[in-house]
Amino acid sequence: MADTKKIAVLGAGLMGHGIALTFARAGHLVKVYDAYPEGLEALPGRVRESLKSLGVEGKDADDAIARIAPEPDLSNCVQDADFVFEAAPEKPELKRALFADVEKHAPVNAIFASNTSVIPISTIMCDLSDRWRALGTHWWNPPHMIPLVEVIRTEWTAGSTMDVMFELLASAGKTPVRVEKDVAGFIGNRLQHAMWREAINLVETGVCSAEDVDKVVNASFGRRLSVLGPLANADLVGTDLTLDIHENILADLDNRPSPSPYLRNLVEAGKLGMKSGEGFQNWTPEKADEVRQCVAAHLRKLETILS
Repeated sequence: MADTKKIAVLGAGLMGHGIALTFARAGHLVKVYDAYPEGLEALPGRVRESLKSLGVEGKDADDAIARIAPEPDLSNCVQDADFVFEAAPEKPELKRALFADVEKHAPVNAIFASNTSVIPISTIMCDLSDRWRALGTHWWNPPHMIPLVEVIRTEWTAGSTMDVMFELLASAGKTPVRVEKDVAGFIGNRLQHAMWREAINLVETGVCSAEDVDKVVNASFGRRLSVLGPLANADLVGTDLTLDIHENILADLDNRPSPSPYLRNLVEAGKLGMKSGEGFQNWTPEKADEVRQCVAAHLRKLETILS
């Protein structure tokens, strides 16, 4: 997509600022709305720090930041937008209310996209008058470093809406995939949380420690996942062997339809992970920061290796 588009991003936080800088780097003009003034005040600095984590500094960073305009008024943010990306907290009623306002002020052909990790897009867009132009775009955290964006079609989404969104995302350097049925969690989070459920169960039932769960993933199949997906791996070992393995193991995997009591007890005890210092593991501020820096460095190296 060679021509410059006008992008509106609703939310200046963790996801919103990353979405904004992604499109700004691609040459598009971006307005960012946030209901909290402090969020907009912090936006330029937050974008600069994230650009720095990508190795983008100096004039290139200045040019990208110059294309991002903080906007405290929702109607002004969306009034001339070609695309509106909502990155509000994971509350369906809040997202519905935002899009109700957006529809009043945005151009009639603007495309609306909700960024959510697991909420079905239909529950967010159901009250719109022009539902053909609404879809989901699930960006992964951090959105400026993870290539994937899941593009979710609702029963009302027009094929042209999907196509135009695909073109926009690909032109900005992302890797879009089509989610043709609007199911909770889409593709990535259904896969990820199926693994998390079993990982928690292994700890809950005393099979191993949380640390050893992570070591197993990091030192084995996790090393090849970025180049060999699970179904390609199944084809590599053979569907016959995969079937034999499933005949023996699937009945023994955790299949409870509700969250693990072990997880619920952690939350009720205030053991909320890195932000509280304890979760499945113990975390000092230094150890938590080391992990964050390690992830960022790893993602930068992967981008270099796989590009």
